[in-house]
Amino acid sequence: MKISILTLFPEMFEPLKHSIIKRATDRGVFELNIVDIREFSEDKHGKCDDEPFGGGVGMVMTPQPIYDAISSVDPDHSAWRVFMSPKGATFNVGIAKRLALGRDLVILCGHYEGVDQRVIDLCIDEEISIGDYILTGGELPAMVVVDCVSRFIPGTIKEESAQGDSFSEGLLEYPQYTRPRVFKGLEVPDVLLSGHHEKIDKWRRQKSLEFTAKLRADLLEDK
Repeated sequence: MKISILTLFPEMFEPLKHSIIKRATDRGVFELNIVDIREFSEDKHGKCDDEPFGGGVGMVMTPQPIYDAISSVDPDHSAWRVFMSPKGATFNVGIAKRLALGRDLVILCGHYEGVDQRVIDLCIDEEISIGDYILTGGELPAMVVVDCVSRFIPGTIKEESAQGDSFSEGLLEYPQYTRPRVFKGLEVPDVLLSGHHEKIDKWRRQKSLEFTAKLRADLLEDK
């Protein structure tokens, strides 16, 4: 899979060059392509924004550089094109799995007061939000989406690790422990030291239910 991220600020994506994502891209599990929209501007100064028609505060990203950038990385529209937008569907594990197992991805990051609607109408397949709040741009949401989606691309992490994550079964994850066995007077639960896998699985399921009921009771409404 190839994931192309279109942005005015490519330097913001330095965090994606580390840890699990770096190891996955180094192994060729998927390809990550950071594209600078400014390089496609026909303005001699590389300008990519202008005042909105109809008046209003702030600036709007102009369509030409975005359209040409998308056309460059996905000329035949074979990829699934996503725009990070507060108007989009709220991102969740179901969307992440769908994106991970589908076509190549093109992710557009807006900035300032947004992007010209015409480029959305012409080029975008889906709008996605990471929550009901406003950020200064789509770069941080894009990183959230890429980080989450990458976990479900086969070969990035062990399959059983992804299956045990919070929300993978509609529940929060059970508590985790490691050495030392006692820390500040708090001990690791005996069941985790028993070596009895059936009992451990049962304990973890129970703790997931307890954590979910305490912290996210809304997730249990359909169970």
